[in-house]
Amino acid sequence: MSDVQRTYLPAAGHHWSLPLYDPLVKLLGGDAARRVLVNQSRLQPGHRVLEVGCGTGSLLVQIARAEPRAEVTGLDPDPMALARAKRKTSAAPVAIRLDRGFSDALPYPDATFDRVFSCFMWHHLNDVEQKKRTMREIRRVLRPGGQLHLLDFARPESHAMSIAARWLHSSDHLKDNSEARILAFMNEAGLMDASTVSRGAMFYVLRLAYYQASAPQP
Repeated sequence: MSDVQRTYLPAAGHHWSLPLYDPLVKLLGGDAARRVLVNQSRLQPGHRVLEVGCGTGSLLVQIARAEPRAEVTGLDPDPMALARAKRKTSAAPVAIRLDRGFSDALPYPDATFDRVFSCFMWHHLNDVEQKKRTMREIRRVLRPGGQLHLLDFARPESHAMSIAARWLHSSDHLKDNSEARILAFMNEAGLMDASTVSRGAMFYVLRLAYYQASAPQP
């Protein structure tokens, strides 16, 4: 990654709270939420898989366990999170590649991956232009017919959810996380069949939405 001076929102919202991130997300039901995402992706042997914004590597491990014959790569801008991911993924059933980089400038050739995952990452992106660039980059690195599977918090609609959202991040980062907006980003990037696959919740008040879209066939 050449632009190391760029800023980003860490996985736990602050660098000092990173050690608390995994236990807190697990307590809130993050493992179960990620499991739904992996099951929806219908991974196959030989699939090349990328997680954009892999954080500490929890989803990468679940992907590798679900389909040990897949080639799994994780990318994140945070070296502290990647260090934790390296320790965590060393126990996975397959080798997992970890790269440092940003979601709107993916360091991979066109049409590289069969599946791209985004899990609790989308609301980390700072502005609309970064979100548009990220979705275009995901479209670029997907193989024809490859799929994007995205899981994120839905926009806060209640006082209780706003309080819960602040446990992880400022609710300000969630204000643009409506389903209509995320689906619009997918469509504008040229992805096909963008849809909300299902909805869920963590700790009863943190609303979740699962999205899917595909790269067009030639």
